[in-house]
Amino acid sequence: MVGKSLGFQRLYRLQLIRPVDVTQAELGQQIIRPRPQTSAMSGEEDIISVDYEIFGRVQGVFFRKYTQAEGKKLGLVGWVQNTEAGTVQGQLQGPSSKVKLMQDWLKTTGSPKSQIIRAEFQNERKLEGLDHTDFKIIRH
Repeated sequence: MVGKSLGFQRLYRLQLIRPVDVTQAELGQQIIRPRPQTSAMSGEEDIISVDYEIFGRVQGVFFRKYTQAEGKKLGLVGWVQNTEAGTVQGQLQGPSSKVKLMQDWLKTTGSPKSQIIRAEFQNERKLEGLDHTDFKIIRH
């Protein structure tokens, strides 16, 4: 009984560290082969890029500065700029869950004095690697 109990504990500890398939388990002998890891198991997440344009009172209210700060806080890269049409546009790149959080922030929060009427997102695509190294404010 002691051998079985220790074997179970040893196997249990391995499962906490990395999932395994047990192909043969006998008293005193175990053959353990690691399972191939899928992206869901390894915690990997798609890196995506999305373009955006924000409509409303978004110029003259530090919207670009707050957008850059929020993007950096989430670990995203990209850019933000004012347009001649009075909107703010840019691009976000990073893990899909963080990009989604930033999209929500752009739709609902923005800078303290902004008034967001509408947010449009286009050209969402998966990336092999990031095109940017930082989150920049582009000034004209």
